[in-house]
Amino acid sequence: MAWYHPILYNLPEVAGPTQKKLSFSEKLKWTGLILALFFILGIVPLFGLGDNALSRFEFLSLILGASFGSIISLGIGPLVTASIVLQLLNGSGIVKFDLTTLEGKKTFQGVNKLLSVFFIIFEAAIYVFMGGLAPSQQLAGTSLYFSLELLLVFQLTLGGILIMLMDEIVSKWGFGSGISLFIAAGVSKTIFIQLFSWVSNSQAGGDVTYSVGYVPQLFQALGAGDPQTAFTAVAIIISTIVVFVIAVYIQAMKVEIPLSFGRVRGHGIRWPLSFTYANVLPVILVSALLANMQLWAKLLENWGFPILGKIGSNGVAVSGLVSWLYVPGGSKGLVGLILTQGGFGIGFRPYLQALIYMLIMICGCVLFSYFWVQTSGMDPKSQAKQMINSGLTIPGFRRDERILERLLERYITPLTIMGGATIGFLSSVADVLGAIGSGTGIMLTVMIIYRLYEDIAKQHMMDMHPMLRKMMGGE
Repeated sequence: MAWYHPILYNLPEVAGPTQKKLSFSEKLKWTGLILALFFILGIVPLFGLGDNALSRFEFLSLILGASFGSIISLGIGPLVTASIVLQLLNGSGIVKFDLTTLEGKKTFQGVNKLLSVFFIIFEAAIYVFMGGLAPSQQLAGTSLYFSLELLLVFQLTLGGILIMLMDEIVSKWGFGSGISLFIAAGVSKTIFIQLFSWVSNSQAGGDVTYSVGYVPQLFQALGAGDPQTAFTAVAIIISTIVVFVIAVYIQAMKVEIPLSFGRVRGHGIRWPLSFTYANVLPVILVSALLANMQLWAKLLENWGFPILGKIGSNGVAVSGLVSWLYVPGGSKGLVGLILTQGGFGIGFRPYLQALIYMLIMICGCVLFSYFWVQTSGMDPKSQAKQMINSGLTIPGFRRDERILERLLERYITPLTIMGGATIGFLSSVADVLGAIGSGTGIMLTVMIIYRLYEDIAKQHMMDMHPMLRKMMGGE
């Protein structure tokens, strides 16, 4: 055993359930409790906060599962960053983990948690000392200002660790993962508010004051004789509905492989491979990576080093490398920009910016999909080994792990690449169309909720088929 193994194996963690299998009501209870706690922490303000330069980054807060200015301002950012770094190190071979053994998996999980704690402390310090979340500037230069900075770092670190532990609770005691749950909760709340909120908000359109929600805004614009605002609201609502429908359809696409129980003749199951085989995590990783780069650009600008670009007062980059990582038109997308500018005379740059953004999303999703499949035990070799250990075979083929691996390779690798590219394409297109809650947020939410439904269905299926429960890793 290496010298660092005792440290990795003895990190604080949430104890798993003692019983072999949790009931549906037990999982639902813990998932609901963590979700409620997440919303409560999102309204707990940071004590001593004066300047919140990150408050304008609403889109980034959705992707990061954060609430800037609250105790969970870090959101899932440090956890996702740690996962990205570890996957890249493992995928490139710089650091190699043997995920086929129990010790290798424990080492991987321990390093991931240690990296998460490091990035929690690191990002908390960066947010505060680089001016993203800082005390009032009236106290600058005093000892009280520095004391408040340290207090803010402590609160952010505490909130980050709470998010990490809450994610662990959901993973062990609830449905899905906490990272996915927090994103879905934040996006769902934003979509509901932006659709139906009657709170007034002064917008362009003369002296008329419209509501925040696009549904009441549509009727108000029609009543005020403002066709441009009404048409913009209709376009955004329709694009949101279209994104939802396409996302649900993509999630329902599957390739089913017939399996038989080698020792029991006449009995078999159909093993479904989803078109989005790598699940939602690759999209989360790409989105969080872009979000972190945009936040870093703002923090570096506040520190006097705008090497990544400059951010405007509306939270949108106006120059530099980071300006190409934004969707043109902000939350309303390229379509909203065209409508508000009164036509297609907006220049060539927005179209090129949209194209580059789409290419980054597509390539990033493919890359992280492949890394995630290889590191999470979803690769053909791991799946073939599980099938053999569970007594499952493909009818008409010899019961050999190498044969199963080659057959699964024909399905899993293409699904990983095509599914990742499709999700990246749909997410970026939806962002360009200006869907409510951001296209990426909607795609993630639909995929997360659909996966949650599948987890519930899988639990009942495993109750019916004990051999399937063994294949899925159950007892």
